[in-house]
Amino acid sequence: MRRGAAAVSGTASVSGIAAASGAAPVSGAAAVSGTAPVSGIAAVSGIAAVSGATALSGPGTAATRVAAIDCGTNALRLLVADVDRQAGRLADVDRRMEIVRLGQGVDSTGRLSPEALRRTLRVLEGYAQIIDDTSAGAVRMVATSAARDAANAADFVHGVSDVLGLEPEVLSGQEEAYLSFTGATAELSRPPGSRYLVVDIGGGSTEFVLGSGPGSGITAVSVDIGCVRMTERHMHGDPPSAAEIAAAAADIDAALDVVAAAMPAAEAGTLVGLAGSVTTVAGLALRLPGYDASLIHHSRIRAQDVSEQTRLLLRQTRVQRGALGVMHPGRTDVIGGGAMVLDRVMQRFGFAEVLVSEHDILDGIAWALTGP
Repeated sequence: MRRGAAAVSGTASVSGIAAASGAAPVSGAAAVSGTAPVSGIAAVSGIAAVSGATALSGPGTAATRVAAIDCGTNALRLLVADVDRQAGRLADVDRRMEIVRLGQGVDSTGRLSPEALRRTLRVLEGYAQIIDDTSAGAVRMVATSAARDAANAADFVHGVSDVLGLEPEVLSGQEEAYLSFTGATAELSRPPGSRYLVVDIGGGSTEFVLGSGPGSGITAVSVDIGCVRMTERHMHGDPPSAAEIAAAAADIDAALDVVAAAMPAAEAGTLVGLAGSVTTVAGLALRLPGYDASLIHHSRIRAQDVSEQTRLLLRQTRVQRGALGVMHPGRTDVIGGGAMVLDRVMQRFGFAEVLVSEHDILDGIAWALTGP
């Protein structure tokens, strides 16, 4: 069990799952039946304050060391960071990602598989050791789409509690969207009147957040068109057939109809793309021989280059994709679905380029751990 970690204060247990502390409640959120159900649409402001974070000592040091864990449908990620809110700076101490595919089969079975749970908890044990070794003073773990959707989410919660000594917060799409927006935009310069559309393409869902910056008020919507979900629903061939691609495209377009009804997405001046599907497409468009986060972060990828890479990926077999230098082995089967989401977002809302960010919900969690 994790020792010496400060858990998020003020969380309430809801059916065995910790509710997000300090996040804006989603009231009146409508569930939309059909191909693209909505997790919640609302204006959100403010971030959760957490007690127990440890301030680092030393001359001129105002940073606080915290640990953030994000468990998505496809990946389990850790960030240990020193956060200096006064200087507006977040410095990585350790940042890791492992493909665990927690959400494998959830779209069809409605349950987390025993194998997926074992994979996830095994990686989490390693993360707990890193958190201990780096002396992070506050820890927050959030879980997203797969844990939201699963009938046996309590098994996941109990396993996490045994490893970390705290319960994960199973975020609504609304809360997930806000944290992603904060992480992606906290370090960007924001000219007066500028608006960002942050698109976080996950395994089970994609979050759209429109706003001017953290604390300014945002509009968010989450739709169920993640890379794993699109692959499991539609793209079974290797490579996928034209009919399978068309079915996935129709599903994505239906979801984008929901987004367009919820927010004026096309009015944003900058599209910011997050998560592994986006960064992998960026690495391919940049013709990188291997994955290099320093070159991918804040790169600008043209719409025509996104379309080109999407077409190439959909024509390739999984073996061919796996041979690409920037490709993580855990993404070879689902990258086509993720690339399609990005491509159709850019086409639908008329963006000429996407600003790619390596900073996302993990960074948003870290910022939230240090106060409002």
